[in-house]
Parts: sequence; C-alpha cells; structure tokens
Amino acid sequence: MAPEVVTRAREAVAKGLAEVGVAAGSAFADAVLLVVSELVANVLQHAPRCPVADVELTVAAGQLIVGVADAEPRLPAMRPGRIGAGLQLVAKLAAEYEGGIGAKLTVNRDGKVVLVRFRMPS
Repeated sequence: MAPEVVTRAREAVAKGLAEVGVAAGSAFADAVLLVVSELVANVLQHAPRCPVADVELTVAAGQLIVGVADAEPRLPAMRPGRIGAGLQLVAKLAAEYEGGIGAKLTVNRDGKVVLVRFRMPS
C-alpha cells in the first residue's frame, strides 16, 4: 500500500460522513477524519505487506463506528503504557465523543479490525 491510500480513505470517509448528515469541517468530522488517517497510517507502518486496508463506517443507535481492517493478525497493544502515540491520539479523540477504541481478530482469524466508536453529536 502506498501513502496516498490515507488520502483516499479520508476522502471516502468524508463522503460517508456527509451522507449521514455530518457537516464537513465540523469538529466532529475533523476528529473522525484524523482517526481514519491514524488508523490507515498504522496499517502502512505495522502491516506493510497487507495489500489493502478496508475502512468502514457504521451508524446506529446514535453512534458512529469506524472500522479499519487489514490482513495482519497481530493485535495492537491497547494497555496503558504500551499503546503507541497514534492509538493514544485515537483513543483521546474517541473519548471526547463518549466513545472508545478496541481491536479484534477477523472471523477467520487471518487479520484484524480496529474499531473506534463515537457518540454522534446532537
């Protein structure tokens, strides 16, 4: 994957945010786009042999969930003191919107997905 993947992921998510009524340039939209940038950049850094990273937005029950999946089954460190600077930033941004961050193996265990949950602003 090349660095322009981050730009394409941000553009796709910006379009998805607009489709669910999130105003472009709002603090919330900017936070979500920064999270997407960090997560896709993490794939580039920590799973460079993965040919793709799938980015998905889900909106349900007043929450927006960003999921970034890749083919690297190694889960990121999420414990305090072990989490990297990028994921610390992601966790902080999610917490600002009453959300959180987590990671799990994919169903067939040949990859992982990092999920970031936000409460949608009123």
